[in-house]
Amino acid sequence: MAAADTTQVIPVTEAAVYETSEQTTNKTKITNTRDSTLSEISRQVDAKISNFREIVDRIKDQYSDVYVNGIRVSISFGWDAKKETDQDILKVLKSAEDNMYKHKIIENESLRDNTISTIIRTLHEKNPREEQHSQRVSEICQFIGKAMGLSEIEVSRLKVVGLLHDIGKIAIEERFFNKPGKLTEQEKNESSRHPDIGYRILSSSFSMLDLADYILAHHERWDGAGYPKGLKGDAIPMVSRIIALADTYDAMTSERSYRNALSEAEALAEIRNNSGSQFDPEIARIFIEKVLNKPWRVVE
Repeated sequence: MAAADTTQVIPVTEAAVYETSEQTTNKTKITNTRDSTLSEISRQVDAKISNFREIVDRIKDQYSDVYVNGIRVSISFGWDAKKETDQDILKVLKSAEDNMYKHKIIENESLRDNTISTIIRTLHEKNPREEQHSQRVSEICQFIGKAMGLSEIEVSRLKVVGLLHDIGKIAIEERFFNKPGKLTEQEKNESSRHPDIGYRILSSSFSMLDLADYILAHHERWDGAGYPKGLKGDAIPMVSRIIALADTYDAMTSERSYRNALSEAEALAEIRNNSGSQFDPEIARIFIEKVLNKPWRVVE
């Protein structure tokens, strides 16, 4: 017995919504009026924001040349506007605050670089001998870098690090570095803080962050007996090993308050004797043979 499947088709009528021409016209007028009002409000807000930018620029120009204790004044601004009636005012304030911090990050980077330049200038004004020493160390570093076949970028990095290597001395009493006699143990500990201080100064600037580690390690020794970390051998950055040699050579061949300058022959004898202990032996040999064009071993 077969079952019959019966399907009932129910007709569907489409419902249409009709508006009179007058209703349509009124709605159009309301929409146009609302759009026009919002457009006018938006235009006024944009004008206010533009005016605020001009005010900020005037304030910045007014304080651009103001310095306090040698440091240029920095002011950061942030702004935003509520353009819609349903916007949360707290979110607008948060956006303005976020914009202020974005500007602060950018401007502070420039300020930190400016501050570092000020520190270097102050150090050199306080001790002109230090400026001459840094320039000579920078030149020696470049000579060594070229003799080692380093790239132009690496040689340029050596130039900058050579100039900045003693920036940490700004926080150390000058008398420690100009004392006629030997330093006491306490004075040695105090003066040996300058690599760490230099590291912290340069670490504050993103553009100089990669140089900070080289400054920190420029008093390390090949045998691990240096400071501040006691790094040994290849664990010491190559740039720092080059600075260590250049710094020591210039110190030995320059007049100091506590001793006379060594002759070139005496300084080279010191480098040879301390190669493999204080200095990287390969860099020491390159410096003597390729930079100074002297024999590694002196025949008696």
